[in-house]
Amino acid sequence: MSQVIDSLDEARAAAGRQAWRAAYAAFGEVDASELAAADLESYGEAAWWSGKVDEAIRHREKAFAGYTSEGDTRGAARLAMTLAWDYEGKGSFAVSSGWMGTAERILADHEEVPEHARLLLLHAMAAMFAEGDLERAVQLFDETYALAKRVGNRDGQMLALSGKGRAFVKLGRIDEGLALLDEASASALCGDLSAHSAGLVYCITISSCQDVGDYRRAAEWTEAANRWCDTLDVTGFPGACRVHRAEAMRMRGDWPAAEAQALAACEELKDFDKVIPAAGYYEIGEIRRRRGDLAGAEEAYRISNELGREPQPGLSLVRLAEGKVDAAVAGITRSVQEAQEPLFRFRRLPAQVEIAIAAGDLKTARAAADEAEQIVDAYKIGGRRAAAFEATVHFARGQILYAERDWNGAIAALKRARDEWQRVGAPYETARVRAQLGMAYRRSGDEHGGVAELEGALATFERLGGLPEASRIKEHLGRVETRRTFLFTDIVDSTRLLETLGDDKWRRLLARHDDLIREAIADNGGEVVKQTGDGFFASFESPKAAVEAAVAIQRALANEIVAPDVRIGAHSGGAFRTDSESGDYGGQGVHVAARIGASAGAGEILVSAASLDGVSTAFRLSAPRQESLKGVGAPVEVVSIDWR
Repeated sequence: MSQVIDSLDEARAAAGRQAWRAAYAAFGEVDASELAAADLESYGEAAWWSGKVDEAIRHREKAFAGYTSEGDTRGAARLAMTLAWDYEGKGSFAVSSGWMGTAERILADHEEVPEHARLLLLHAMAAMFAEGDLERAVQLFDETYALAKRVGNRDGQMLALSGKGRAFVKLGRIDEGLALLDEASASALCGDLSAHSAGLVYCITISSCQDVGDYRRAAEWTEAANRWCDTLDVTGFPGACRVHRAEAMRMRGDWPAAEAQALAACEELKDFDKVIPAAGYYEIGEIRRRRGDLAGAEEAYRISNELGREPQPGLSLVRLAEGKVDAAVAGITRSVQEAQEPLFRFRRLPAQVEIAIAAGDLKTARAAADEAEQIVDAYKIGGRRAAAFEATVHFARGQILYAERDWNGAIAALKRARDEWQRVGAPYETARVRAQLGMAYRRSGDEHGGVAELEGALATFERLGGLPEASRIKEHLGRVETRRTFLFTDIVDSTRLLETLGDDKWRRLLARHDDLIREAIADNGGEVVKQTGDGFFASFESPKAAVEAAVAIQRALANEIVAPDVRIGAHSGGAFRTDSESGDYGGQGVHVAARIGASAGAGEILVSAASLDGVSTAFRLSAPRQESLKGVGAPVEVVSIDWR
């Protein structure tokens, strides 16, 4: 009995000083029959902070039952609201609603107590985040603050203050909102809030700062939040701090550490709340996309989407990098149309500019840039645009002016974007602008200025690990690491053939088609990089080998009794390995080859004329013709191979 009492006293003492891991271990040594409702509540909190959410819920449900049997209505109401929060985080919304209703019923005829402030706070949060009624949310936050002050609930006061600040930011009252958020966060920093409340205040503040492009303020509060997180020997809430830390590290260019932080956050919070792991996986996707790991990025975006976060604009930018311009246009267009809140739209508009330019749709690009500028003007801080927002808008303008061949206009806009990103301290974003600026300088006749900007951008991309951009710059500077001839094949009207033949015959036909193409590629020294739907993507050391493989493919299919019509495109150009394990390639050379293949007709072999310059071939070539390819700035001269 003495040992049980000692363990219980130890558990209570640890809980009292918020040493939750120690409390969890001590409570585990106590006979459950010895635990009162208050002990079960503390045990549940200790389990929650130790990363055991299901166990926490069990203890909290027992605590609720204990408080109810003891006639402690405040304790029962408090546990009901805590369980509502737990179940909402798990995505059990009906159960969460049931617990909220229970709390409201218990408190309906009760005199004013701190639990009333907490209940009102939850309604205010719902008005802001779930209903989007910001004006009503502000009113409810004011009522919460006043009530919390009357009943001596400091946590309620500061959470109401931070909630109101967040609502003000969303309403465009930026300076007022940020001032309230600073005040609430300073209180959290002083240690006069519970751990859970302090974590919420920090998260609301940092996300609000990032939303309006105030990365300096976000970095300061992230550093403060990280110091707070590091003092807690727990698993639960600090995962949210890790996501904010990952975002800050990614912005500063420390990508390996940023990905490690985001992965840790997702692991810590996988059983707690889907929202923060969803943000963590999206951040992982952003890091991998910048490195050129498109498959890894797509996987991270997929998980983020499964957890409830829109995987845009990242997923559309992956599609653009893959050369799938139509898919990129469709994805970003839908995402922009669905985003209602101005700041949500702003996150997608720069990608829409980039994708629309690649698709040759300058009208859409200009409209997106105009809207982005209007949003930036509505969310000024201290009467000025945030540096990151200013940089984003000028980069978009510079990209459009470059596409319009207004070199001097592009240079002016891009220089402003470069300088603003440098002020923010964002090396990747700065390097992207410098690469575009370098090309604009060269087009304007300033070769020296152009090379200087390209060299600076290249050094940054190589330091960061941004393989796609580094490869493109090396190609522009004549320093291509890998030059290959890429070949794409594709079945024409595959859907119609499937409908005509039926599933079984189509599978047999497709299997024979695959065998013939693989054999022709291998016989001519090529490598199959991957299958692309109903076709193949292959790589060759020389354009002659690629042409001979293409002819062998068409002739082999022609000798079949029944075979599909296939179009083939080939192009020699610079590329980089996107994945050392799969052997996949990326880069402009791959993109041009894919677009040439898409431009070929049924039974045609289409090759860029430049690829065959100086190459001896036994096959007749057609007269050159110009093809405008999606995502390629200037028309490409191509020739058709007579293989029959």
